[in-house]
Amino acid sequence: MFRGNTRKEFNYYPLIASFLLGVLGGYSSIENISHSQEIHSHKQLAYLPASAKTDKATKAIDENKAFNLVWNLPQVQRKAREIERLSRGSIQVAADVDNSPTPDAPFYRVSVFEKHPDKTTSPVYWFRVSSSSGVIEPLDLVLNQYITLEEWNPDGR
Repeated sequence: MFRGNTRKEFNYYPLIASFLLGVLGGYSSIENISHSQEIHSHKQLAYLPASAKTDKATKAIDENKAFNLVWNLPQVQRKAREIERLSRGSIQVAADVDNSPTPDAPFYRVSVFEKHPDKTTSPVYWFRVSSSSGVIEPLDLVLNQYITLEEWNPDGR
């Protein structure tokens, strides 16, 4: 009887260790992504003329338009259908505008994520949408930087 309990405990240690490493790794990835976004935003901001930093120029595209531009991407819709089909409808895909543009970062950040039945969420994609032009840039997690839609290949096809 004692032997059965120890075998059960030892089976959980690798799972617990993997979970902790995943959580810590995910946290550090999010920190790196946000740090990279700040650096990348400042590089682009250096090339903008002073008149582009006004609120009027940063608000040419509103939050709803930025959301719809990302949500209606064929790659996002395809991924949403795939996740819902594979989970048999138990996991839904949603999107949210995380932040609004500022003079220092003239972008809306839109995240696409899974909504699980237990009310947890898991990120799928991150995008930024230029508030002045509506240009969409997906975040490449390997390069840890925003890229053009033409370069983005989420399906690996």
